[in-house]
Amino acid sequence: MQNRKITIAELPKAQLTTEHFRLENAEMPVPAKGEVLLRTILMSIDAANRSWMQGATYRDAVKVGDTMPTYAICEVVESRSPHVAIGDIVATESVWADYVTRPGDGVDKLPDARPLSHLMSVYGIAGKTAFHGLINVGRPTAGETVVVSAAAGSVGGFVGQIAKALGCRVVGIAGGPEKCARVVDELGFDACVDYREPGLFKALRTACPDGIDVYFDNVGGQILETAVFQMNTRGRIVCCGAISQYDTDQITGPRNLPGLVVVKRLRMEGFIVMDFADQDAPALRALRQWVEAGQIKINEDIVEGLENAPKALIGLLAGDNIGKRMVRVGPDPQN
Repeated sequence: MQNRKITIAELPKAQLTTEHFRLENAEMPVPAKGEVLLRTILMSIDAANRSWMQGATYRDAVKVGDTMPTYAICEVVESRSPHVAIGDIVATESVWADYVTRPGDGVDKLPDARPLSHLMSVYGIAGKTAFHGLINVGRPTAGETVVVSAAAGSVGGFVGQIAKALGCRVVGIAGGPEKCARVVDELGFDACVDYREPGLFKALRTACPDGIDVYFDNVGGQILETAVFQMNTRGRIVCCGAISQYDTDQITGPRNLPGLVVVKRLRMEGFIVMDFADQDAPALRALRQWVEAGQIKINEDIVEGLENAPKALIGLLAGDNIGKRMVRVGPDPQN
């Protein structure tokens, strides 16, 4: 068996390029007592990968020489742990590599649902992030207006569809006419505004004539500022990410934010999906019901090959994905 890994060759000072990564041949890891050897099947590609290169966040900073961290779905190919058997499908914090070892009690067994990619998208990080952020932080009620940025992305698309299932008016913000059309026609949003076109403030106000009750922010920067100025009194802003700030040295942010928060009595709250891990079970039940009822459509953007992970991340930061982006490192097991 061959093992490869992708390490950080150089930390970016501005925009990320493939030169910042190095594909290396690596020794096959050997599991110690209590550990398992995992074959990587799918790796999650997230904007957070880029933020980890900027310094410590909710996890340690990524340094030169490190193998890029990721969340992955894997098959157990060797086990020295009583908790996990060969052939089990598991999810774990991992790295960009063909094979890794992990403590057996530190992986999560997954149901053998097919395709396994659904366990990365709607039933995985993307779907759970959308659910917990909207339901537990945004707390929308039927009839309210919900706006979500990066609406064609992995989380944003699910946020909008969940909000529609709850009876809200839903407006997306996305880049380009093709994405905006898909958000409306395929995902069922009531409207979608193209942030690349001039006049974003006016376009958003036209799409939200009654103001914004819940804004789910995935991008930060000027789009966040545009939405904040149109929030209704006692509106809620869900801070999920700031993708516009990760791959640049030109950091921007909303002006007059403290004043607006006070005057409009806004609640602005950030979260990480793990904050609500104890509520994953009811979240997954609800997501399955909406999928089975046709109220949630699943968009996945799968890039083939470990060697293409850097390009997949760079493309994600440029907004070229539609749906949950992931890299397929190996095939789903046959059995």
